[in-house]
Amino acid sequence: MNKEALDIRFQKAIVIASKMTQASLPQDVQLRLYAYYKQATFGTLNYNHTESSDLRNAFKINAWIQVSHLSVNKAKEKYIELINSLQE
Repeated sequence: MNKEALDIRFQKAIVIASKMTQASLPQDVQLRLYAYYKQATFGTLNYNHTESSDLRNAFKINAWIQVSHLSVNKAKEKYIELINSLQE
């Protein structure tokens, strides 16, 4: 699959995700979606620990770190797959 087709599918998945409510998704799924999205759009996290990080942000950062081994394109694919599985 070429990069343009992947980008189009990724953008469509983002639109679908934006229509989902947080209440309809378990927190672990929300964290995976967040991590895949961040990896797909920003690449590998360059994290500097700060004392002011709250627990919520710590979970988000941890989720992102867990997928940091994925390439940008692979993260997009994982995001799309997760969105598609949630629609079924």
